Amino acid sequence: MAHIETLVNGHILEIQVNRADKHNALSPEMYLDLARALGELNRNPELRVALLHGDGKHFTSGVELDKWAPIFGNGKGFEVPAGEVDPFGLFGERHRKPIVMAVQGNCFTWGVEILLNTEVRVAADDTRFAMLEVKRGIFPCAGATLRLPKQMGWGAAQRYLLTGDFWYADEALRTGLVQEVVPAGQQLARAREIAEQIAKAAPLGVQNILKSSRLAMHEGDAVAAQHLFKEMLPVMQSEDAAEGVRSFIERREAVFTGR
Repeated sequence: MAHIETLVNGHILEIQVNRADKHNALSPEMYLDLARALGELNRNPELRVALLHGDGKHFTSGVELDKWAPIFGNGKGFEVPAGEVDPFGLFGERHRKPIVMAVQGNCFTWGVEILLNTEVRVAADDTRFAMLEVKRGIFPCAGATLRLPKQMGWGAAQRYLLTGDFWYADEALRTGLVQEVVPAGQQLARAREIAEQIAKAAPLGVQNILKSSRLAMHEGDAVAAQHLFKEMLPVMQSEDAAEGVRSFIERREAVFTGR
């Protein structure tokens, strides 16, 4: 049985971590399968958004450390196959379309780090988070040291990075690590609703929102502002922009094609 399963549901690519018997522990093979899934998200023009979730009681309790230790110690980091996309967004091209993520139970180590590389996150109210690396003699190397301080604030992030202690859904919501907390068992349905809303939106607009937001985050507002109308020009020349104007005039919901 594949431990990363994908399903195309309309314009949504559903990605399920399917190793509940091992608490969805991440293997190197699963990492590569996630990279291939996100590569397909980028390549397939019919796909507009991904929905990432984990089977079972827990999203994940961590990685298979014995298998990852040689990779962590190779001095090079994650090796992403050509044309695929690093699930942690550290190397090569990033995903160009949004990822909505649902988590529950334990969401440890790589679960937090992939969460930080997604756009919208829904947590069950039983979710607990942890970065356990300092309890295993190592440190996080899939993005937490880069992104968690920006997300939670310096002190809050270091509180958990340096100790390996747990934090819970309420604090994740307060600090913006997740956008909604719902009763356990409802997280996937709610995340799917959000993914469906994104899938109905104009794909070119959605993709350019990600592009502009990332540019502002990494290079500053002034640089991003200089690109706004340059990027808007081809969008305004698209069929979807024309459909947006027509739907406004006709007072109906727009139907977008991504062209």
